[in-house]
Formats: sequence, C-alpha cells, structure tokens
Amino acid sequence: MGYELRIRIDRSAKTTLAEQICRGVIASIRSGVLGPGARLPSWITLAAQLGVARGTVKAAYDRLVDEQIVVSSRSGGTRVARRPAIANQARSSQQIDPPPALYDHLLAGPGIFRMGVPPPDGLPASVLARLRAKAARMEVDAPAVYPDPRGEAELRRAVAAHVALARGIECHPSQVFVTAGFAGALGITLRVVDAKGHQAWVEDPGFFQSRRALEFAGLIPVGIPVDKEGMDVLRGMELSPGAALAMVTAGQQAPLGGTLSLNRRHELMAWAARTGAWIIEDDYLGELQLTRRAAPALASLDRGGQVIHIGSFSKTISPALRLGFIVAPPALVSRFAEAALFFGSAPSPGIQLATAWFMQEGHYMRHLGRLKRICVARGEMLGTILAKLGYDAHIGGLAVVMRLPSGVSDTMVCRKAIELGMAPSPLSTWFVPGTHPESGLLLGLATVSEEQIPAACKQLHALIRASA
Repeated sequence: MGYELRIRIDRSAKTTLAEQICRGVIASIRSGVLGPGARLPSWITLAAQLGVARGTVKAAYDRLVDEQIVVSSRSGGTRVARRPAIANQARSSQQIDPPPALYDHLLAGPGIFRMGVPPPDGLPASVLARLRAKAARMEVDAPAVYPDPRGEAELRRAVAAHVALARGIECHPSQVFVTAGFAGALGITLRVVDAKGHQAWVEDPGFFQSRRALEFAGLIPVGIPVDKEGMDVLRGMELSPGAALAMVTAGQQAPLGGTLSLNRRHELMAWAARTGAWIIEDDYLGELQLTRRAAPALASLDRGGQVIHIGSFSKTISPALRLGFIVAPPALVSRFAEAALFFGSAPSPGIQLATAWFMQEGHYMRHLGRLKRICVARGEMLGTILAKLGYDAHIGGLAVVMRLPSGVSDTMVCRKAIELGMAPSPLSTWFVPGTHPESGLLLGLATVSEEQIPAACKQLHALIRASA
C-alpha cells in the first residue's frame, strides 16, 4: 500500500517542480516517514494529489531511480531502495572529520611574512607566460597519448644538467623522476623504500608535513636535535641506531637555516652505509643560500647509492606549478620507474616543457640570482630593525627566524597578527611533539616589501609586548 506523501509545491520558486518533488521524497526518507522498501504512490496518483502534470512526477521518479534512491519495477511499483544512497550519504556526512590542522599552513591566504612562496616581484612573468603559451599549444596539437609517467624527457635532461652544475650531483637523466611537487616526490619515495614499522630520523625542529607523511606511511619518526651544524648524527645513533632512514635538509636546515657540516655529512653517510639505511635529502631551496655560498648537495658525496635527493620549484618559481623531482640512486631506478607508473602524478606535459625551456634558455639561473638579491636585502633590513627592538633574529632559508621572550606564546601572536594582515608562522609547531619547543616567529621574506618592513616590525613588537 502506498504512502500519501506530504510534498509542498511552490510554483513561484526558481527550482523546477520535478526538483521540488525529488527533494520532498528525499526529505521523507531522511525523516523516516519512508523506510527502506516503502512503496511510493504511482506517478499518476501523486500527480493528481499535487496538481501537476504526470510527466513532471515521472521525471522526478526517473531521477530518483538514476540516483539509486528508489527502485522501480512493473510488479513492485516504485519503492525506496533497501539501502538508499541518500541514507548512506547522510550517515557518511556525519562521520566526515574536518581537515587536519596542517591545512591551515598550506591554505593560508596572502599576508605579510607568509612563508613557503617566492617573491612575486622577482618572477619574469612575461617570459614564463610566453613559454607556457607555446607549451600549451604544443600539448593541444600533440597526439592523444599517455605521457611518460617518469616525466617529460626534456625536463629530466634539464634537471640532470642543473643539479650537476648547481648542486654537484653527477647523475643520468634516467635517474630523474618528475613529480607533483615535494609531497608527490616524498610519497613515491616512501612507497619505494617501504620501511613501514621502522624508525626514521627527523630533524627537531623540522618540517612538520614531512614528519606527518612518515607517520602516515607507517614509519615511526624519532626527533634528532639540530644545532648550528645541522642534525646531530651522533645523537641520532644513540637514540635510534637501527633506523631505516634519515630525512634531512642538509643544504639549509628547515627552519633554522644552518648547513649540515662536512664532518656530520661523513658521519651520516658512514652510518647509512654500515646499517643499510636510506637518506632522504630534502633540498627544498637548492642553491638559494642567502647568507653564504651554497654548499653542495649531500647526494654529491654519495658513493654507496644511499641518498635519495628530492627537489622542487615551489620556492623558486611557484608552488602552484606542483612541480618537483627525485634523483634516485642507480640501484633504485627500476623501482622508482614502477612506482611512477603505478602511483605517479606528474604535472601536465605543458607545464613540464615550459619549465624545461625556462631552464635551458638560462632564465632560471638569472631568476635565482635576482631572487637572492631581493631576499638578501629584505632579510638584512628585517634583521637590523628587529635587533634594534631587542630581538634575537637571523636569516634561515627564505625567512627570518625571530626568538620571542620567555612566556610569550608564538601561536597566540600569530593568530593576532592575522587580524593585522600579517601571516608569520609559529616556530614551536616545527618541534617534535613531546619535546621542549622554542617560542619564535618565522617571518617569510617573499610577501613583504622593504617599504612595509618598518611598520610591520612595529606592529609585531606591539603584539608581542601585549602578549608578554
């Protein structure tokens, strides 16, 4: 026996009558008036009840059938599905967790002192636009075939040449794999290494996103203290001698900015060779060292094939490219090729080709020089003003690391700074949970002009004093 549905029809509404009938049936299912298996009125009966055309009700019922909310047959009529899709959606929507707090860092809007992006005023936009347009035309005109999952050959050759010149890494283009940014490179690397259940050294403080990625892959991060010489390798051997891998920012430690000393590099390589551990080198800024000549990459010292080198163009060109790369040890090339085939997600060939031409024509190296001059000038000015205000501050990567007075919460200062159009990052969040984090601010140099720095420093100083 059918049910008399109570569906209200509003002929003045913008939605169609069929849509209103669909919503009425769905509301009855959600409220429990119509349970699984309940029979709906025939579309002829419901049309008479609502005073609408029979075709309107039939169209509504057909849509509900298509969406698997109801089922229809000649013998059984139209009935609510035994497991209606709308009911499943209602249950699952109640179970959806909010995005993790890490998204706050990644999706933060523009603001003075925002980290993780290059200065927009240093980018040769017209050159890049021309190359992107040329690459887009080629991509559209090319045959419809699947691209090489390892990356476009032209970009792989350009990256191999660049890391040889700028980072001292001798490699063949076959060792280079193009990825969807740093995150994509790390994801593929962790699949290849396959060290689930094992311990992994991470820098303390260090990039929290990398630490969480290791945990997500089933590894157990062990925080290794960092000082002016970078990761304390001997301390790592004490805390976790049998770790399966170590993840380091050897060129410029993130976030403090120090370089892993030559002595510790040799200690780290010797430990890896002795234990069979892998070293993942996050070369997030490459040769863009602001305070001194860039040290060669850790991978340039690798003779045993233990170092997996990861780089990206996020900090030097734009994070919107989602363009990263891996330089794999020779013994792992075939495994990385398989992983790229099964799990890779490199950006479109057009983006890759435009970037390759940008590098081959010499624009990239000139851009890096211009970028360095801009950031050095801003960093020195910012450091000078903060020192006059009584703060301990130094350049670390593309940011200034600023320590806060004892008792001042860096997270609280950052929250209040947002209201003033500023977006510094709290230093404490970079420390491994359970340790003793330091309170400080990371002030990105990309999104603040020299004209803005004096006033921004005064505002920060006032916030800090009010929070003390």
